[in-house]
Parts: sequence; structure tokens; C-alpha cells
Amino acid sequence: MGMTMSQKILAAHAGLEEVKPGQLIEAKLDMVLGNDITSPVAVNEFEKCGARSVFDKSKIAIVMDHFTPNKDIKSAENCRQLRNFANQYDLLHCYDVGRMGIEHALLPEKGLVGPGSLVIGADSHTCTYGALGAFSTGVGSTDMAAGMISGKAWFKVPSAIKFTLTGKPAKWVSGKDVILHIIGMIGVDGALYRSMEFAGDGLAYLSIDDRLCIANMAIEAGAKNGIFPVDDITRAYTQGRFQGQAVEYQADPDAEYEAEYVIDLSQLRPTVAFPHLPENTKTIDNAGEVKIDQAVIGSCTNGRISDLRIAAAVMKGKKVAPGVRCIIIPGTQEIWLQAMHEGLFDIFVQAGAVVSTPTCGPCLGGHMGILGKGERAVSTTNRNFVGRMGHVESEVYLASPAVAAASAVTGYITDPEKVAPNACGCGEEE
Repeated sequence: MGMTMSQKILAAHAGLEEVKPGQLIEAKLDMVLGNDITSPVAVNEFEKCGARSVFDKSKIAIVMDHFTPNKDIKSAENCRQLRNFANQYDLLHCYDVGRMGIEHALLPEKGLVGPGSLVIGADSHTCTYGALGAFSTGVGSTDMAAGMISGKAWFKVPSAIKFTLTGKPAKWVSGKDVILHIIGMIGVDGALYRSMEFAGDGLAYLSIDDRLCIANMAIEAGAKNGIFPVDDITRAYTQGRFQGQAVEYQADPDAEYEAEYVIDLSQLRPTVAFPHLPENTKTIDNAGEVKIDQAVIGSCTNGRISDLRIAAAVMKGKKVAPGVRCIIIPGTQEIWLQAMHEGLFDIFVQAGAVVSTPTCGPCLGGHMGILGKGERAVSTTNRNFVGRMGHVESEVYLASPAVAAASAVTGYITDPEKVAPNACGCGEEE
């Protein structure tokens, strides 16, 4: 029996010729990741078991992004503990205020993950790196501690679902719309503990940023991971950036999938996930008139430079609607600088939006954009559970940067074509 991409990466890191779905294995890790919420728990477990060293100081990344710059005493103490730990073990990849970024935007940018890597992270959206042809998945803090000590983790080999993407997306349709469409189609448990593997000629029209967004939200369908084949788009991004040894894996022609779906990207429309699950999707044409109080453009899903360019293209020369708060959050310091030098900040600020330091911030109800009772936000984040961004009686509508920007301008969830019919919707420099 042939193997999928994910199964081949797991087999290689376990030192096995082949693996099968359901098999329990122990595999060597290329990167162990934690953030300022999950890493303190891992450090406590690390110390509790009496560990005195890490397996490799170059293969552990600690990113302070959730509650930073610190919002209160507890978050400050957590980060202080992590600084001390990183200094004690001379960790090469500890990203604090001034060097920080949202972890799943920062690691690809820094070249810490790449084709063929096996990565675990104490954060559910670690599956993001499948966009680069890696097997990456979220784990608990105790697994992170074990990974930092041993350089290994155990896995149950997942079965897979294949998504063949065809056609060229229409204007304003992005990776966010693709994954929301898929989750709406299969449900939040439609890929439970499976690998979501993407293929097809439609991949040629999906940028690395699109792919990072899609892989990021594989967990929102219950998946163990999402993964894309390595192609020229991947190589162009990782060449000269990835610090490891790139290894390209391809699924065998006779690889087995539990299900296969074919999605014509040309037929998709901008899509919005209504409260309170990512599967509760509607196209922009069926969204109705939903008044909003806040728009958030950022997060590990959509805080990259192409996302900010798209938002700026929609908002250029316009004003944020009265009574609406619009918060722009670049994913990393590098993205922040790039957006500033391109003049995107001028567009946002002149429109009446605010630009934040890189942070997870409001996505998880952390800080810098919490919702009050009865308030509604359209957000480019990845979850809209009850109380996700604040009060349990608030509502979060998930959408692309284009839809979020257009909605900020009108005050209602809006098709970007109605706000900026002559703007480019591709996120590339014009």
C-alpha cells in the first residue's frame, strides 16, 4: 500500500520504511514550539521531572505573542519565566518584544520550518507549516516538555482526506475563502484526526500566504494536520530562507484516502463563517445585513503582507464607518516594517483604523480589542466560538481581509466588490 505525504514524513522521522494509519510511532523532531501561554506549563513539567538539558538549543522556539506586550502581572511573570529558561539553556530562538511576531507567521519567515520538517507546537494552529510541505501539528504542553528533553514525540499515524483544487479563483477570493468553504462543506469534525492533503492544478493560483492560511485552519475541521505538495511556489519562498535541509515528499499514486473531494476554485465566492462555529458558513451574497461594531485584520491566519495589501486596496481613500473600530495587526515586525514603508499604514490611519504591534491580541480574547456584551466583530482570525473574543454574548464573524476591510468601511458585512470595484484583489504590489 502506498503512503500519503504525511505518512512518508512520519515514516522517515521514525526510521521506518513505511507506516500505516492507526500505527503508534516515536519520531525525531525538527522543531519544538511554544508560546507565552503554553510554554510556562511545559517549563514547569520540564523542571518537575528533573531535566537538566534540552535536546538541541537550535530546535526549540519560544515565541511571546499571545499577551505581549504584557497586559497584566500574570502575563509579565509568564514571560519572565520564559526569558530565564531561554537564557539558562541558551536557546537560539526566543522571540520577545521587539523581535516578536505571531508564532505561525514568524517561524516560516525566519526559516525555522520547511519542506520535510516534522514539527510539534504547544498551540493548535501549529498545523500552519503544512503549507511548506512539512508535517506539523499541535500538542499539549507536557508533550512539548518531553519534546524539548528528548527531541522525540509519539504519534498515531493519521489516515488522510484528499482535496483536489482546480480552476482559478475569482477576484477577491483568497485562501481564507477556500478553507471556510471546505469547513462549511465537511464540518468542524469532518477531518477528525485525519491529514488534509491538497493537490490539483488550482494550487498554481494559491500563494504561500493563501496556503499558510488554509493549512492553519485545518484544525478547525478537526484535522491532525494539513499539507501541500512542494512546488515552485514553495521553493521560491523557502530557498535562501529555510535553515534546515529541505526534503520533498510526494504522495504515492496508490496512496489511500478515506475520502476525496474536488473543488473548483473558480466557482467560489467570498465566504463568511457566522457565529458560533467555523462551519456555519454563508457566501457574501447570502450574508444579509449584519451590522458590526469592530473589524480585526491580522492573526496567524491573515496577518501577512499580502493580507494587509488587500485590506489597504479596499480602504484606500475611504473612511471607517462611524461607530466601527478597525484594528490592523501585522503578523511580524518584518511585515510591520514592510507595510509601513509601502505606505499601507498611511491608508489605514487616514481611514480611521488603528495599527497594532504584532500580537495574537484580540483573537483569543487576550487584549487590544475585546468585545463587550452584544457586540459583533468581523475578523480575519480562525475561531468564532462563544466568547472567543470577549463577552459570551458577543459575536464573531470570520472572513477574509477583503471582506473585513469592506465591512469596516460600510459598517455591515459587505462584498469588497461593492466598496472597491476597481481595486486589485490579489494582494500583490501593483
